[in-house]
Amino acid sequence: MSNKKMLKWAVGLGLTTASILTLAACGSGSKDDAGKSNDSKTAKLPELGDRYKIDKTKPAWELDTKEEPTKLTWYVNADWWNTEFGNDLVTKKVKEDLNVDIEFVVGDDTKLNTLFAGGDMPDLVTIFDSNSQVARKAESWAYPLQDLADKYDPYFYDVAAEDTLNWYKLSDGKSYGYPDYSNTAKDFESGQIFSRDAFIIRQDVYEAIGKPDMSTPEGFEKAMKDIKAQFPDLVPFGFNDFAADGTSNGSMDSVLQDRLGVPYLDKDGKYNDRNLDEDYLKWIKTFRQVRADGNISDDTFTDDGEKFKEKVSTGKYASMMIGSFVNQGISLQQFASSNPAGQYIAVDGILSTKGNEPTLTQAGISGWMINYISKNCKDPAKAIQIYTYLLSDYGGMLTNYGIKGETYEDAGDGKVKYTPETREIQLNDSEKFQKEYRIGEFIQFGHDRYKALSDESYVDAVKQMQEWGEGKLTPQFATENIGPEAASQEARALSAITTNWSTTLVGMLRSDSDDAADKLLEDYKTFQKQNNIDGINKVRNEKIKENKEKLGMD
Repeated sequence: MSNKKMLKWAVGLGLTTASILTLAACGSGSKDDAGKSNDSKTAKLPELGDRYKIDKTKPAWELDTKEEPTKLTWYVNADWWNTEFGNDLVTKKVKEDLNVDIEFVVGDDTKLNTLFAGGDMPDLVTIFDSNSQVARKAESWAYPLQDLADKYDPYFYDVAAEDTLNWYKLSDGKSYGYPDYSNTAKDFESGQIFSRDAFIIRQDVYEAIGKPDMSTPEGFEKAMKDIKAQFPDLVPFGFNDFAADGTSNGSMDSVLQDRLGVPYLDKDGKYNDRNLDEDYLKWIKTFRQVRADGNISDDTFTDDGEKFKEKVSTGKYASMMIGSFVNQGISLQQFASSNPAGQYIAVDGILSTKGNEPTLTQAGISGWMINYISKNCKDPAKAIQIYTYLLSDYGGMLTNYGIKGETYEDAGDGKVKYTPETREIQLNDSEKFQKEYRIGEFIQFGHDRYKALSDESYVDAVKQMQEWGEGKLTPQFATENIGPEAASQEARALSAITTNWSTTLVGMLRSDSDDAADKLLEDYKTFQKQNNIDGINKVRNEKIKENKEKLGMD
């Protein structure tokens, strides 16, 4: 999934109107009248009877004696989600193990609003923005996971991350949603998740220009000139594509700022506007000069994602500031395979002028897809069993590698590898791999730590880049989801500021002089003030404080 597609859905849901709050309250009733506000009370849930006796040492799906399959409807707020269930190897095994038949329904915010308004909520719901009003008001329409686990499946606590549950707690002290790809502090320290951003250069180019020091603005500028002189057919420097709607600035703001170690918080622990950081702006002016020298192509500002991938796959860029290189893995591998001596490598270029170490980021504790169990759920016991199953190592290995002995086998040293037949299909018949296996795609409760268990999880072209990033990942939990409430005046103002920044950044990079760039920056600062940046930062700081409290941070 591309960063842009992920961002499109996250932003889309974040802009859901305030009316959804009322709709959520209207559609939250259930047969047992559990739709009332929970406060700190235990939700009213159907009794198990003699169906099974809970056992803290065993997952409930292994104990459940219900004979007829449970039919559940699962809404995913994304029209690209694969709605098939039970036909491929992975979901067929899920269906068999859990004795469940899932009907997936997909849509967008309009469909989600309609479901709430009609009161006919699906059994499970997946959204993409933990800062949305849907998520913040989940107690009005979803069951608390702690109540479900206590009554039906206490083994859930063995597989769920305590920090993630704490992160999703609402004011009543209970958690309603659980995400995929939620990285806790423990995950960051484990060495099982990898960095995703890097400054890379073609190895043949790097060697030809003498492996220069490109860590300083002066050294970088000279290296770009040397590249142009020796490789006139290449574009000396490139970066990820800018989004046409202003929602993403490629790798030229947050990705670059992480590389420079620009702090997320100031010395007082308050929000730091990283776009105005002196170190960062010095590098922006450096890139402005590089572009003025003819060593950044103007096409770079207008190319879309597909065009960027095409240039990566042909080695058109001599060097790149690249964000999410795993998402560019196919293109990087295509070039590496056809030009082994010229494959892209990560090097120590573009570093802080103040001596800050890189503070690279990954998916944070908020994750991506957030899953809820509706108060209209026909079988909440089975629903929480699905959570426990998919969060367990058993479920994680199934969704990431398939069935042991059939699609994967032990590779020694605690790692696994695909069987020769599966590997052949993965490499040479992607359509069959997707339709018949669906390995790596059933991701509502996925986690990157499973990818670390196989050397085949990533293409060879990105492995050196991942090695370069070892020890540089730094969690930034305090500043996750600190934007203003959707549809608030502050949210509308922030949206305008974000769009204005995108225009300002492009303008600065394309300016003819530092003075012209400075003028654009001053105009941006004025725009911020005119759009209540102080009020926005007040909200941000309040939420930073809340985030620290959630995780017991100092």
